[in-house]
Amino acid sequence: MNPHEPESGTGTPAETAPEWGAPAEPELWREEFPYTATGEELVLRRDFTRYLLAASGAFAAGAAGAAVWAGMRRANVGEPRAVVDLAEVPEGGDHLFAYPTEQDPAILVHLPGGELRAFSQKCTHLGCVVFWQSDQDRLFCPCHEGVFDPRTGDPTAGPPDRPLERIEVAVRDGVVWALGAADGEP
Repeated sequence: MNPHEPESGTGTPAETAPEWGAPAEPELWREEFPYTATGEELVLRRDFTRYLLAASGAFAAGAAGAAVWAGMRRANVGEPRAVVDLAEVPEGGDHLFAYPTEQDPAILVHLPGGELRAFSQKCTHLGCVVFWQSDQDRLFCPCHEGVFDPRTGDPTAGPPDRPLERIEVAVRDGVVWALGAADGEP
């Protein structure tokens, strides 16, 4: 045995390396995910940022469009109809009803002093249901603690920035009638 010659099986680099020109074994992940696309290595951070900004812009435009549409439509357009006998709603009390359709919740408030006010019961912030708190003289939305003036429907606290949709009401022969959307006058 030649002392300058390595023993067989010692694992010298020349013995363990694949022959020149022989295909290397594919990485393990390539066996599990053999799918490739042309140019997949060419997605740069700059391109990814462009895609991300484009998607964010599309979502923002959609949200802005939805907000504009919600602000433009009138919730309380309906035909006049009887709501409740006035005697059933004591002063300082309220009555829940549906107007203009059965799917649209509304609230009638008999204010101290005898005034009647009716509003859509949907909060103008995110559409939660508002209710009357007679002890605090306010319409209250519990979702985000929105507060509305019961005389005008204007927001007085919390995140809502638009007034409640007001429903015009009148008393005819002792019966409260919903007449349609109010024109923004208290």
